[in-house]
Amino acid sequence: MQRRKLFAVALAGALATGGLAACSDSPNANNANANKSVDYLRIGMPNGTQTENNNPFAGTSSANALGYKWVVYEPLMQWNPVKPADPMTPWLASDVKWADDFKSMDVTVRDNAKWSDGQPLSADDVAYTFSLLKTKQALNEFAIPYDQITVNGSVVHVTFSSPQFVNQSKILARTPIVPKHVWEKIADPTTDTLKNPVGSGPYSLKSFTQAGAVLDLRTDGGYWQDLPKVKELRYVSYSGNDTQSTALANGECEWSFVFIPNYKSVFIDKDPAHHKVWAPGVLGIHGLYLNTTIKPFDDPKLRQAMNMVVNRADIFNQAEAGYFHPQLDSVTGLPNGAGDAYIAPEYQGKKLTVDVDGAKKVLTDAGYKLNGDTLTSPAGKPVTIKLSDPAPWSDYQTTLEIIKSNLAEIGIKATVEKPNQDKWDADVQKGNFEGAMRWTNGGATPYDIYQTVMDGDLLKPVGQPAQQGNFGRFKSPEATAALKAYANATTDAARTDAMNKIQKIFVEQVPMLPVGSDNVGAAFSDKNWVGWPSDSDPYAGQQPTQPYSLQIILKLKPAANA
Repeated sequence: MQRRKLFAVALAGALATGGLAACSDSPNANNANANKSVDYLRIGMPNGTQTENNNPFAGTSSANALGYKWVVYEPLMQWNPVKPADPMTPWLASDVKWADDFKSMDVTVRDNAKWSDGQPLSADDVAYTFSLLKTKQALNEFAIPYDQITVNGSVVHVTFSSPQFVNQSKILARTPIVPKHVWEKIADPTTDTLKNPVGSGPYSLKSFTQAGAVLDLRTDGGYWQDLPKVKELRYVSYSGNDTQSTALANGECEWSFVFIPNYKSVFIDKDPAHHKVWAPGVLGIHGLYLNTTIKPFDDPKLRQAMNMVVNRADIFNQAEAGYFHPQLDSVTGLPNGAGDAYIAPEYQGKKLTVDVDGAKKVLTDAGYKLNGDTLTSPAGKPVTIKLSDPAPWSDYQTTLEIIKSNLAEIGIKATVEKPNQDKWDADVQKGNFEGAMRWTNGGATPYDIYQTVMDGDLLKPVGQPAQQGNFGRFKSPEATAALKAYANATTDAARTDAMNKIQKIFVEQVPMLPVGSDNVGAAFSDKNWVGWPSDSDPYAGQQPTQPYSLQIILKLKPAANA
């Protein structure tokens, strides 16, 4: 999930280039209709000029970038990342039963769903979708090892070549189901842009421009549950964080996942009664990946010392604006709240704190010397590091500047480089970097976090792209074995034992410096629509590009009628 990172990569929100038209309604028009009920919802993302591509499996498609794929296509189940341990909600599947070893599942497909072209949705469509991912690995975003796929009436039986306990939500809640009668006629599903998408969701694509897309309610009467009260969804892609934030502030846009520095004055204070931000934490983090193939960063003692001086409070308050992620402080790297139940007994209550003197002692005990303001390695060479992230990612850039200052306190001279996103991504994947801020995968358990950082099965030689993780080329047979043990475990006790071992390696070896928690938050307005998730009703995450966005839209009601 890295590039697509679930929770995504809208991350810093500024992957955009070029200018875009504003939302279809001007702020003056919006004010003129302030007391009137509206039947549309305006959704924005800071992802730049779009080229129409409605292929739900294409990670860079406009349907993915803006999020409208999830109101056209639907998953088998809905999963709440805010409460990851809760049972999933049946969706296109009325029931799912897993074998005890999680190497097979039986999916019962509901019998009252129809595609937007009027054809009934059946178990054959579900089986076809899984078979498509099995045979077309370019579409298999999560590298799920599908094996045998068979149909018996309304039940799809799927076997896997390895246990899938850690991938349940990916298979069931993040896989869009597609119609066999449409897709089997597509010459190349990996490249087709799908101009006329046929889905099971309540909306159909009405129009598309480089600035966004408009979707309206299906009129065929075939949606399997009550239709949303929102009749039209107007998605707009803004050129970057600033233009997206301005649109939110002046009422042109009502819902977006975007980083807003000074969010209170920039957004909340423009309409305190209606402008809201909700950013609940999830099982995913951000951190400084270190290339462990480069000396002296192959030394865990140096990595320990670096970890001890990172000022996460400054990063939370300055780089993350004090709201965008819950502050991370567990030595395990697990985020507060979502990760609490998984922390090993030996690390309960142990916090990441700034300890410059302690870091210096770790270094001197390991043979390093601090000469004035320069740290030298046991080999006698000054310790320097190049930190890199794309320039538009303002939160990461501020984070790197803070870390640069922190490292100077133990004599490490850091420089900050700002390559464009494509070069940065290629460099990180190929191991052509020294230090880079990046996210981890996220999921229903901490496994995804640690796998992204430490899994030897993902280890690639420098120069060969590591697309799934282990960008720092961390080599630890013990970590790989513990991760495999967790994934293959058939009991909670075995999983707990494996997770405790995983955390011990992460804490002692420091393959990555954990910096901040991930979240599934958004900025939104309840001026026209109410029913959004909140602390008191955390029924879903809040990002408009994720599968649960349809759950949110289905719950919204006109504010005028509330």
